[in-house]
Amino acid sequence: MNEMFQLEGTTLRIILPQELDHPMADLIRKGTEMIAGRTYIRTIVFDFSETEFMDSSGIGLLMGRYRALGMRKDCIQAVGVNGHIGHLLRLSGLHRYIVIQKAGEGEVS
Repeated sequence: MNEMFQLEGTTLRIILPQELDHPMADLIRKGTEMIAGRTYIRTIVFDFSETEFMDSSGIGLLMGRYRALGMRKDCIQAVGVNGHIGHLLRLSGLHRYIVIQKAGEGEVS
């Protein structure tokens, strides 16, 4: 499995790159679909610790994974979110659907 994807039990952690643009979002989407096709995934944790840029395709990636996992509030988590990314998540309305943990805060359970 690519080091970008870390599977622990039913939780898939995705370490996002510095730039989350359309080609990278498509690669991550395909990777999660491949993993979910082999293993039951209950939660996806998107780790934004290294991410400095995200465009609308990143929003689409998170929303698509939210739908794919059954649209439960706790099924998608965004951790290590910086101020800029957090602002984008709030503007898009995703904060109503996913758990967001800002950079420097404790781990989300």
